[in-house]
Amino acid sequence: MLDATTRSGGTATASPRATATDLGAAVPATAPVLVPAPGPTARCARVLLSPWSRLSLLVALLASAAALMLVLEPQRLLTDGWPDRLGGAAAVVAYAVAYGVCTVAFVPRPLLNLAAGALFGTQLGLGAALGGTVLGAGLAFCLGRALGQDALRPLLRGRWLKAADDQLSRHGFRSMLAARLFPGIPFAASNYCAAVSRMRLLPFLLATALGSLPNTAAYAVAGARASTPTSPAFLIALACIALPGLAGAVVAWRKRHRLRGR
Repeated sequence: MLDATTRSGGTATASPRATATDLGAAVPATAPVLVPAPGPTARCARVLLSPWSRLSLLVALLASAAALMLVLEPQRLLTDGWPDRLGGAAAVVAYAVAYGVCTVAFVPRPLLNLAAGALFGTQLGLGAALGGTVLGAGLAFCLGRALGQDALRPLLRGRWLKAADDQLSRHGFRSMLAARLFPGIPFAASNYCAAVSRMRLLPFLLATALGSLPNTAAYAVAGARASTPTSPAFLIALACIALPGLAGAVVAWRKRHRLRGR
């Protein structure tokens, strides 16, 4: 619709409403954007990176490592000794690295602690065993956090599982410190439980180092003095190993009967 012509020239001007209507009619509507379907590569990547695929990879890695340890038989270090071509600080570092890998593969820590004391003596053996303990715990924690946490956290539905997860998530340092000091809790199990929880890595490693020190030192002394089983140092080390285990068994037995009484 046009406005009236001006008196001076008689030219017609379009009204603003008409102009907007004409422009709207002239510009075509925007076509919907079609999102292409994901290709085979994207679908495969999505499947491989899914939580259950990563958990399956973790289980396969741990099973392969455990099978490899059965073939290599690391307990032969107690009888055959350390290879002659490695000596000094390099041998201690190499043993600490091997110790950490062995703990991830479920090799018992008492055996590795005894071997460290027998191979390197009390002080160097303690350093190698404690360094390997922290390294192995860190490796297990990172593997569990990266490959298993997303798949396992939705399964924490039971009362005891939720309580343990809440304890580790809220009071991670002191909970892990108590777990390391208490000899009845398996080392690998506590590592993967902490990984599934929301506990941070640094408090986990610090609590592992402090809590594992007394027990590791006792085993290292026992391994270093195994050739003199009647020496006071060996007997004291055996007492430091046996008494915490006995105290832990008594506490567990009493708590078990209390729970039954309820």
